[in-house]
Amino acid sequence: MLTNKQKKKLLKNRNHRKISAESSYITQMKRYRELFSDFPDIKFLINNVLESDHLIKSKLLPQELPELLLPDNSQDLIFKKINQEFDQGDPAGDQLWNQLTDALPKLDKALRSYRDYLEKQYGMWAYISGPFIKSLAAYIGDSPVLEVMAGNGYISKGLRDLGLTVYPTDSLEWVTENQTGKHQVTQIEKLDAVSAINKYQSKVKFVIMSWAPDKGTADVAVLEAIRKADNDLKLIVIGEKNGATNSKAFWQKAISSSRKLPKS
Repeated sequence: MLTNKQKKKLLKNRNHRKISAESSYITQMKRYRELFSDFPDIKFLINNVLESDHLIKSKLLPQELPELLLPDNSQDLIFKKINQEFDQGDPAGDQLWNQLTDALPKLDKALRSYRDYLEKQYGMWAYISGPFIKSLAAYIGDSPVLEVMAGNGYISKGLRDLGLTVYPTDSLEWVTENQTGKHQVTQIEKLDAVSAINKYQSKVKFVIMSWAPDKGTADVAVLEAIRKADNDLKLIVIGEKNGATNSKAFWQKAISSSRKLPKS
């Protein structure tokens, strides 16, 4: 049987391996930035990923991202650059061509995987940018707001940092089964959505529900609870209408007219 000291050492080693594995993505992106330093369009995408990660790591909301897709003519750009710098048949040029073109599909996959990295590293399941939160705050104004199904609290933290009164809540039922639940960025009150609405309906004007699952009926229950509330609550739904978020029943019951905000 392991002693307490041995258990602590084992846990420390496991955590060290986890941190190393998680940070390997950024190490890889930095290597790609150096490798493709002569290609501004490609370097621009890599720099956006690195800047975004740096901001989130610094407890700040990131900038908006461009579409993280390599230019269609990436291989042509490489071919043109090598022809400008090397004579035809130069082994050094051939070697660089092979190195860059071999790296292209790997870089493409890495760029497309940035959202996966954010989920695992920071528990950020939806990309919540600073400009988006500023637009949301401008819409809300000085009114107190309740967030249901807040997850790790990126939206609530962003609004709180701008001085708004926010009540972040979540059932937190998923935390025991998902390691990303250990990445809360602000204090989350453990309440299911309907209970949260019943508790805070007299204190808030807006209720935020973001990226709710497209299965189940929790979102419909939220809509019904808001419509039954004693005061005139306004529901702000952040997600993809009739798409990857919220159930079909919700969209059928919801009022379609709403003020649109920039994409998160």
